[in-house]
Amino acid sequence: MPEGIPDGMPIEAPDAPSAERRHLAAERKNHRYVWWYLAYFLFGIHIVAFVMIYAISHAK
Repeated sequence: MPEGIPDGMPIEAPDAPSAERRHLAAERKNHRYVWWYLAYFLFGIHIVAFVMIYAISHAK
């Protein structure tokens, strides 16, 4: 066992708060990416819809 850590105490215990902070930061980053992907997807759907409307209205 490393110095200063009593027997039975997990070795990860001192790192737990910073690990949780890293996890929350990664979760926040992933949440932001989901919103960006949703925005691009919806923008793309509108572009396709406008092209289809244009094509149908100009068809002979």
